[in-house]
Amino acid sequence: MCEFDEMQTLRLPGAELIEQGLRDLALGHETEASLLVSIGAPRLAAFGLAVPTPLADPEEGLYRWLRQHCGNGAHSQFNALVRRLVSYEGAMCVR
Repeated sequence: MCEFDEMQTLRLPGAELIEQGLRDLALGHETEASLLVSIGAPRLAAFGLAVPTPLADPEEGLYRWLRQHCGNGAHSQFNALVRRLVSYEGAMCVR
């Protein structure tokens, strides 16, 4: 398992999106970022990040949110966001 170092994670790809999602979750806001963090919550928590209570059904919720805000581009935007999450998670182990 990878160890969490807050200063190092601020430089990881996608860190700004993950940090925003953590803030939004703490406030109870359903946003693109909070839904994405909810998708990655188990793995992010395993890295040592303090993840507030994740939103229910985050994959479906994120796609629905994107359909409302991106229209026909929702599918590609969903995939791009998930790739950013996976990149962030992967970089947590590489650092």
